[in-house]
Amino acid sequence: MAEIPNTLRYTNDHEWVRPEGARWRVGITDFAQKQLGDVVMVDIPRKDAVLERGDSFGTIESVKAVSELYAPVSGKIVAVNEALDGEPELINTDPYNEGWIIEIEPSNRADLDQLLEADTYGQLLAEAD
Repeated sequence: MAEIPNTLRYTNDHEWVRPEGARWRVGITDFAQKQLGDVVMVDIPRKDAVLERGDSFGTIESVKAVSELYAPVSGKIVAVNEALDGEPELINTDPYNEGWIIEIEPSNRADLDQLLEADTYGQLLAEAD
């Protein structure tokens, strides 16, 4: 069973968002990393890139596949997880903490209300089984 923290919001594409004041941290879910298998590379844009909700903002490559990453909210990238350059496997070992991918300064705080709460995301995964 995939871990689904109650403190996060989720997308149908298996990204998560953690609001942290003016910045929102983004990564992929435990379910997504398990589906991908061993992550070997993460290709993400530079800091200061501006994203619209739903835009592709990079790729994540595993031994099984290459998958697109989609912006769960609109805003400007204010930080990228540089540790992933040398240790992309952090996404597998700790997807909700050390394996975060980007931090966004949101341009529309209402985007958060469009995301799934933990119980709804859990139902989505249960229906996919």
